[in-house]
Order: sequence, then structure tokens, then C-alpha cells
Amino acid sequence: HSTVSDGRENLATVVEEHYALGYDILSMTDHGTVDKSWTNLNIKPALNFVMNIKTFGSMDQPTLSEERFAELTNGVGRNGRGLLRVPFGIEHNAAALNNTHVNSFFCDYGDGYLGGTSYYDHILKGVQEAGGLSVINHPGEYTGARKDSIEDAYDMNDPHYNYIVKKYAMLFMNFESCMGMEIINKNDSRTKSDRKLWDLVLAKVIPAGRNVYGFGNSDAHSNDAIDTNWNIMCMPSNTVGNLRTCLEQGAFFAASHNIRNPFEIDRLEAETGLSLGDDSWDAPRRELALTPPKVTSITVDNAADTITLTASNHETIHWIANGEVIQVGGTIDLDDHSGNLGSYVRAEIWGEGAILYTQPFVLEYQGAPGKSTFLFFDFGIILHFFENVFYKLVEKSFILSALQGLALGN
Repeated sequence: HSTVSDGRENLATVVEEHYALGYDILSMTDHGTVDKSWTNLNIKPALNFVMNIKTFGSMDQPTLSEERFAELTNGVGRNGRGLLRVPFGIEHNAAALNNTHVNSFFCDYGDGYLGGTSYYDHILKGVQEAGGLSVINHPGEYTGARKDSIEDAYDMNDPHYNYIVKKYAMLFMNFESCMGMEIINKNDSRTKSDRKLWDLVLAKVIPAGRNVYGFGNSDAHSNDAIDTNWNIMCMPSNTVGNLRTCLEQGAFFAASHNIRNPFEIDRLEAETGLSLGDDSWDAPRRELALTPPKVTSITVDNAADTITLTASNHETIHWIANGEVIQVGGTIDLDDHSGNLGSYVRAEIWGEGAILYTQPFVLEYQGAPGKSTFLFFDFGIILHFFENVFYKLVEKSFILSALQGLALGN
């Protein structure tokens, strides 16, 4: 985020900081504002004013010059390793009262739209119809899991969480262009239980033929939050086309410098014999950063029913099925765990420099869980109905529509 919405630093400063830290790809996803250019900013005056109300709007909006943008793109000062701008980044539902936030990319959609309380479908459908891709952001904020204990969060015996898990499962089954969800955000305080949500959703959707990818995003609103989390794309060259293919196919790892889940920390301590902290773990960053783990190979042997993952700079690798660690080590023999398998396994690679999360490996075998059916009604559509009524009133009113156009800079 930048001062285009509610970030503390202007866009040029944010871009330069990522470049200095060695990032290869960057998406600017300011609230309610599509990123159309780094040299000619798209700004919504009223939105910018409200999100910077303490300073009566952000007046500091320097842009990158065309010359500097070309230098960043061509990797000047980095031996030709350029920075790729992801086109049309935006964080939707800026005015949602319960943070039903969604990122989208590759389509000019949702510019200036502020609704979305309790309702994801409108944005996900619009992005899909516009040819874009989307990601559900920090679900623990919307679900309330950030406030609950690790034990209580996403307890399927709780009617609220039972509804939540079904809601996300339906969203992913209905909108193929929604690639996944953030499983870790900022310092992990609001996503500490969201890996649990991910596993519950995977168990419901994979038997229906749908995978859901996990993302690690910094959601940085200030420079000190940059580099908390990131994603590692496995692509032959750094192009927009290759990036989109990676996202669609799940050819990437989520990565983080943080963990705020005590249960996960205890598990890592048991595996490594190290003392990592009671409630939180943070890898050193920036000048003090340690080399993060790097996956060097993944081998799937369908005949032997094994998956082998090799990595450098790591202390432990473990494999998870249905939310439980079933194997520690670089190789998992699925036949050894036939009684504990569901429809997928995924791996986590931890080292003192970072933790990496693989995407789920889908398992197909005789006796694998079948597609489940369940009834679901999304109560968020009720609020969306009233939002639509409001927007229609604005459209039909000459004065209100004129004010809206002025506020959005149209």
C-alpha cells in the first residue's frame, strides 16, 4: 500500500524499497484504486482524503519518472535483474466493515467501488468476468479467528466456523479465477489460525476437483512491514505471462519471516531441538537477514507412491494431511500413511531464515474422499442487496452521481 490509499509512504518510495531489497515482482494493491501506472498515478480524491484524514488527504504523491521506471524494469544496478510490475493490482471492498478484502490482478475492475461488507461474491464474479485473477486476503480478520485461541479457531462444532468453512469452500468452487487465500499476512497476528482454515477448505474442495493455493503477503502499509512475507514464483523468465501461468498452476511457494501460532512453534521446536519462543517466532530481516530455505528439487514417483523434496538452508521439513503432521523429513511414502491420508498432502520447510509453504499435492487413489454436498446460504447477500439499492439511487440522481464522479476523479 502507498499514500494512494492508506499507506504511510508514497508509491515511488515503496517501489524503490522493494527494488533495493532485491524483489523481482511487485504488485501495488491500494484500497479501492486500480494500479494503472507507476508513472501516472490513478488517485480517487475522496477515497484518498478519507484514508488520510489525519493529514487532510495525502498531498505527497511523487511518481516514478519514465526514465526511472525503465531503469527498474531493466534491472539497472542489479546486473540486469529487473522488477516486474503486476498490472492492475487492487485491494477490493475498501469500505467493508468486516474486512472482506480481496486482491485482484490483470484486469481493470472495481476502481472506486467501496462496498462488500460480509460479501465476496460480487467482486469475485466481476474479476472473473473481466478476465482477472483474485486472492482472498487475511481471512482471519473477517472470520474473527484472530481473536480466538488456536484450539477454538475454526472449530467445526461451532456453528459460526462451520458456516465460515462452508462459505469459503463454496466461493472457491464457484469462482475458478480466485486462486487461493492468504495463509500468512504481515506479522501473522491476524492469520495465525488461517493455515487451519486452509486445511479445512482443502478437505472440502479438492474432492470436487478444485485446489486452493496459499499465499504469503506483506500487506505493508509502511516500509518496516515490507519483507515480512512473500511468494517465490517458479518460472523460466520474469514476464507477466509467466507470472500469470505460475499463479494459475500453483507453481510457487508462500514464504514468511514470522509465525504467531504457538502450536506450530512447539511442533518446530520438537522437530529441531531449538528454542524458538513461546508465542511468536521472527526470523531476522533486512541487514540481519539469514539465508532462507530454498527448495532445490521435488520428485513425485507415482509408481512408488513417494514424494521427495530437497532443500538448502533448512532445519526441518514436515508433511501435513488433513491439518496434521504425518511425516518429518524430505521424503514421504504415502503407502506408510494410508490410514491418515485424505485428498492432499502439503509440506512446510523451516529454517532459521524463513519458513516456506508448498502448494497442496492432490492425491488420487482408490478410496480417496469423494465429493461432498452440503446446503449453504450466504447471508452476506442481504447486505449486498442494500448496497446495490444505494448505488442505484446514486446513479439515478443527477446531483449524487455528479458528486460521485467528482469524488472518484472521473
